[in-house]
Amino acid sequence: MRFVLLCLSLTLSASPSRAQETLGLKAPDEVSASGLLQHILPRFSLKTGIRVIADENGEMSLEVNPPGDPVFSRDDVIYHLRTNDNKRQARFRDWLLSDIGKRTVESYTPPDGTPFTASIEIAAIVEDQSISGDVTLGEELSMTHCGRCHVIGPQNRMNGLGSTPSFAVLRAMPDWSERFQAFFALNPHPAFTQIEDVTPPFAVNLPSPIHPVEMTLDDLEAILAFVTALEAADLGAPLQFQ
Repeated sequence: MRFVLLCLSLTLSASPSRAQETLGLKAPDEVSASGLLQHILPRFSLKTGIRVIADENGEMSLEVNPPGDPVFSRDDVIYHLRTNDNKRQARFRDWLLSDIGKRTVESYTPPDGTPFTASIEIAAIVEDQSISGDVTLGEELSMTHCGRCHVIGPQNRMNGLGSTPSFAVLRAMPDWSERFQAFFALNPHPAFTQIEDVTPPFAVNLPSPIHPVEMTLDDLEAILAFVTALEAADLGAPLQFQ
């Protein structure tokens, strides 16, 4: 009897820790209906011990437009995975982008429609944007507003957060322009960022947790001009984190 009670106690004490390993993933209806998630999510969980479930209010989401990491496609629609700054979410993203993850996606045969492919080639975008912002001002604003977390350049290379990509790494991403233009809507920025005439004021009961980032659209244009002029990092080489 004492042994049974001990086993029950251990089981109950392990349950909360297991629940903490659960991540939610929001997906478009056509992906959910295809059965793909029911195929890949249990396999990821079996491999890593991190449970991922389909959830309309999930921390992660699959979207048909950038920003996000392009993870698979179907019928010329590319699905992008959006994650937050979270190690478990990053592990799911890395698994999807790995050879094993890609093979898992492509091994699934939907009951209806064409299969998914994880072999995505994004054509290089020819930059033909007329960005009239002030590059020098953009560098100053980037240091002031973004340098608290991101490495902007050599001048603050020792001050960025290790888990936050540098501007040079972001610049090397295929959807870098969309990421910067809509950064204020991408987590964790909405909690502390205000763009004049664009973002709503902070809720009274949810003030900014840190000193807020406040800028105008002209400021954002200047930052875009600065980032456009940046040399992209070589993502084929080992990433250097400070």
